[in-house]
Amino acid sequence: MPKLSIRDLDLTDKRVLIRVDFNVPLSKDGQQILDDTRIRETVPTIEYALRRKARVVLCSHLGRPKGQPVPTMSLRPVVDRLRELLDGVLDEDENVGFSPDCVGEIATELVANLEPGQTLLLENLRFHAGEEKNDPAFAKKLAALCDVYVNDAFGSAHRAHASTEGITHFVKQSAAGLLMESELAHLGKALNHPDKPFVAIIGGAKVSDKIDVIDSLLGKADAILIGGGMAYTFLLAEGRGVGKSLVEADKVEVARAALDKAARNGVKFLLPIDHILADRFDAKATSEVFAGEGAFPADKMALDIGPETEALFAKEIAEARTVLWNGPMGVFEFPAFAHGTNAVARAVAMNDEATTIVGGGDSVSAIHKSGFADKITHISTGGGASLEFLEGKALPGVEALTNK
Repeated sequence: MPKLSIRDLDLTDKRVLIRVDFNVPLSKDGQQILDDTRIRETVPTIEYALRRKARVVLCSHLGRPKGQPVPTMSLRPVVDRLRELLDGVLDEDENVGFSPDCVGEIATELVANLEPGQTLLLENLRFHAGEEKNDPAFAKKLAALCDVYVNDAFGSAHRAHASTEGITHFVKQSAAGLLMESELAHLGKALNHPDKPFVAIIGGAKVSDKIDVIDSLLGKADAILIGGGMAYTFLLAEGRGVGKSLVEADKVEVARAALDKAARNGVKFLLPIDHILADRFDAKATSEVFAGEGAFPADKMALDIGPETEALFAKEIAEARTVLWNGPMGVFEFPAFAHGTNAVARAVAMNDEATTIVGGGDSVSAIHKSGFADKITHISTGGGASLEFLEGKALPGVEALTNK
């Protein structure tokens, strides 16, 4: 990696500010963490710093408080979970403190009182408008809390905010944490030096959300498998009647251009060959399998890929040596229409000879629900960030880090 890593830094007795992604779902009262995945994913970076006797300061955003304190969006509940996850790392009891603000006198005093091997979590960065505005004055206050800065929040790396980009102008060294390093290594290899054949599976509702990713992959992948609602805009572009299925009429020409580019580049571009049709968008809708190249019944909509498509996709996935999956194959939130997504999850997990990467909130949720998460090489924590990375865009939070 061309950027400094936390492994390159001398952390002993240093105040190390680590930008983490603790933007976790909370209960309505803001007291209970509903999913601690993002906290657990960054624990190795925190442990690494603590074992080297750093004075660890953690900062993160949570939700969209719009520049002012919102009690239900406080990071306070994260402290107890962090204490549990870090229990046994060091001898000190209660080695995770909490600051009720992320800058100002209280934060400065609490940071000054930190001992080597202790951790302090700062309150929600977005309680200050300067965070999202990337205000230099706010960034400078954050920088004053540390000797070195580490960004481990890949999920926020596509945003040029004070804690991801602005702060780097006021510290001597800015480095990637272990999670950030892993994300960049796996996604970077898939984009730039994939083991071949390279198969990308792209799903989700809208072509407009993924067309830039598809366009980028058309120059790199050997095969692209398309599922989810977006498949029906592509089928419409091929002249198929798709009934009441979700389509973006204004993206038909964009879809047609992608199909043409795939043909020119010799990339297999596989669309569903059979479908699970329903009479309405409902978990209890009556459904049927529809195969063949004819038009769908005018009163039916596709909510999942069919069994023949599952088999077709599974065959391609089994022959791959790099697999990238972003987006579900159907309305997987409804059990009756989750079969295609689960079949793809199973196929990706069963290919133990390939490097397998899963990204995007829905795909990550699906792989966890399927029970195959432990068989995936890398599960990305960054939704928007991983999409922009796959589109080939520079991520401000990565670009700002110190070069090696």
